[in-house]
Amino acid sequence: MALRINDEAPDFTAETTAGQIDFHDWIGDGWAVLFSHPKDFTPVCTTELGYMAGLAPEFAKRNTKIIGISVDPVENHQKWKQDISDVTGHQVDYPLIGDPELKVAKLYDMLPADAGDTSEGRTPADNATVRSVFVIGPDKKVKLSLTYPMTTGRNFDEILRVIDSMQLTANHQVATPAQWQMGDKVIITPAVPDDEARERFGDFDQPKPYLRYTDQPGT
Repeated sequence: MALRINDEAPDFTAETTAGQIDFHDWIGDGWAVLFSHPKDFTPVCTTELGYMAGLAPEFAKRNTKIIGISVDPVENHQKWKQDISDVTGHQVDYPLIGDPELKVAKLYDMLPADAGDTSEGRTPADNATVRSVFVIGPDKKVKLSLTYPMTTGRNFDEILRVIDSMQLTANHQVATPAQWQMGDKVIITPAVPDDEARERFGDFDQPKPYLRYTDQPGT
């Protein structure tokens, strides 16, 4: 069954370019982004891994770790890292999981159970569904999941925006409207009565009985 939002992110032990990890222990008490790739030495993914390396400080500011996975062995990842640096100018210092037996890909329902047990002989097209992004919260639950086609590079700035929203809304009874960016107005959730909303947030705009805008908490 496919993973849904608020399902527990499956735990696993795996070899990575930074050594063996136990996934939940590696996440610790912060957030994590797990993003997957059909195969090493593929063009779109090369640009993606490099871009993520450039964004690493932004994720760190948000107490968010990043980790990649491809259904290839770790030694291939180590070789690929040089290509990524050559192409993008960014060094991949975050871990890349080796999944040559397809165990993690199956655990996260990115490949079917009958996909076999080896990455040997598999083409990128065979692994086309291993192009997902999972954002996992400190409670080890899935907060967001996206799957992209192989020909469309992912927008990781959007992942940062969503993490900003989720971290804000986890601490305040607000939601974020369409196209929200940090510092924009937010929406007071229906669970907060008007009197309490005024006490907590001050004055608010109410274009509809069910829609109340207020300044972002903390700004």
